Parts: sequence; structure tokens; C-alpha cells
Amino acid sequence: MAGGIGIGLCLSFLVLIVVGTYSAAAGLAGGGRGANNIALTKGAVPAKYQALVEKWGTLCPAINPALLAAQLYSESGWNPHAVSPADARGIAQFIPGTWAGHGIDGDGDGDRDIWDPNDAIPSAASYDCELAADVKGVPGDPASNMLAAYNAGAYAVIKYQGVPPYKETQGYVKAITTLARSFARPVSRVAPSQQAAGAIYFAQKQLGTLYLWGGEGTPEDGGRFDCSGLTQAAYRTVGIELPRVANDQYNAGPHPSRSELLPGDLVFFSDDLTNSRAIRHVGLYVGGGYMINAPRTGAVIRFDKIDTPDYFGATRVTKDGAEALPNRSGVRNSA
Repeated sequence: MAGGIGIGLCLSFLVLIVVGTYSAAAGLAGGGRGANNIALTKGAVPAKYQALVEKWGTLCPAINPALLAAQLYSESGWNPHAVSPADARGIAQFIPGTWAGHGIDGDGDGDRDIWDPNDAIPSAASYDCELAADVKGVPGDPASNMLAAYNAGAYAVIKYQGVPPYKETQGYVKAITTLARSFARPVSRVAPSQQAAGAIYFAQKQLGTLYLWGGEGTPEDGGRFDCSGLTQAAYRTVGIELPRVANDQYNAGPHPSRSELLPGDLVFFSDDLTNSRAIRHVGLYVGGGYMINAPRTGAVIRFDKIDTPDYFGATRVTKDGAEALPNRSGVRNSA
């Protein structure tokens, strides 16, 4: 056990932390954001694209940097070489025909390159704003109407005077607006997760289990886990399906600061503190500066301190946040 703490003592320690900290947190107010408070949370956008997203995410009132970031992440996972089965290309997943009419020379170098994020990210923002202008007379939230036009076309939004009653379109609008919360820096405390205690209960029962790379706790794995397999399984027991890998789990909800951590938050670690896509480890916070985690080959699931030089940040998992994440088995294509 980390720090020489025995399992029995650890469990008593955990109970005190969870009951005290989690119960006290239950009365905290939720974390809303005003329309103009759109700063990006630390590291959510890879550093090489952050300035582009911040600049072009303010191109028109219907978008903001967090919303633009959510679209780009959903489309490509920040992969500038992504190609979908429908031949949507690049970081913004433009179909060549759409690019021909709406791609712009974002970096002013004399060409419009669908593969170059310096052109594609500005083009995504510009296209969003074109659509927003097309539906600006429609009542309702301008960002939701813009996203609906992006998915279903401006005619459908105008016809239905708002987000049309299409399951796919309504799902797309909800997914992107929800996902945007994981890219925006919260300006007030983030509401505690109601599922956190159940996730911790599962994780604490795995203490002492030997780590297995790629382990998901199945009978074939001998009930063993790796780091993200453990957190995925813990939240699955409370009805929340997280992605399999740690850097995608980071986007499953808003991001509390270190001083706002509550039991049940996921805590992440990386050798590159500017890029959430470089996250390599995740644990389940239990309070008092400790997490339960599956650390590495040869070690067992145990308590470890989170305050290390590679601490990246945290996520307060929500069901809506997890459901908003794209399915990486196929890249979503809408442009």
C-alpha cells in the first residue's frame, strides 16, 4: 500500500473522507456560466491549436471558443489527418464539396488547404457564422439554431422555427452544447456528482487487485484492471458509460480546480500539461489528496497521492457529459 498504509486503515481513512467531504459538498450550488465567460479550461485544447480556437471562436455571437472546441473534438479528436467513411477530411471534417464553397484562407498564405488546421479551424468558425446568419431570424437560442442548421440545414431550422424534430439533429445539438462545458473554464463551483459515492464503493472493493494492462475486470482478465478500465467499470456500476481511454474520459464533464475536488472526481496525469490528448493516467479521487488507482504493471490497485508534478487536472463526471462524447469507432461527419 502507498505510504505504508495497511488496507484496513486505508478503508477507515476512506470512509471518513468520503462521508465528511462528500456530504459537505452535497449542498454546493451548481456551476453555471454567463454567456461571455468562455475562457478555455487548462489543456483541454492542444496547445498548438488553442490560439486559433480562442481567436476564431469569437468570430460571431452564435459561437464561442468552447463551442468551437467541442465541435472540432467531436469531429476529429484534434486529428488533422482524419478521414471519415464519407470522405470528410481534416481536423474540421469538411467534405470536399462543402470545403469548395466555404473553406477560407485562414492563415493568409494564399491557399485554402483542407488538411491545414490554420485554414480548417477558421473555416469551421466561418461556416458556423454563415449558418448562424442564415437562421438569425428564428426564435430561440442562436447557438442551438446554428448547430441544428449545421446538422440538418438552414431550411429545416427556418421551417420548424427552431431546432427541428429530428432525433439525429436534436441529439447533435445536445451533444455539442453539453460537450462544450468540458472545454469551458467554470466560473463557479461545479455541482457534485450524485453517482460519485457508488463509483468509489466499487473502486474500493478492488483494492489489492493486481494491475493488468488493458484489463477491464472481465473473467478473461481475472478481474484485473488498468487505470482507465477501473474508472470505466466504477462509473458503469452507477449507469454512466465512460470511454475506454483516459484522455477521452477527461471530456466527460466539467473540470473543477484542485481546491474544488470532491470524492468521485476523476484525476488525470500527463507528461505534457498543455494537451489533454497526451493524458496517460487516471485515478478516482477519494478526498484528502488521495486517489484510488491502478498504477502500473507489477503494482496493485491502491491509494496514491495526487499532488505530483505530472498532475494534469480533474473531471466531474456527468451522465450527460459522458453521453455527449463522440464514438471513436467512427468519426462523426456533418460538414
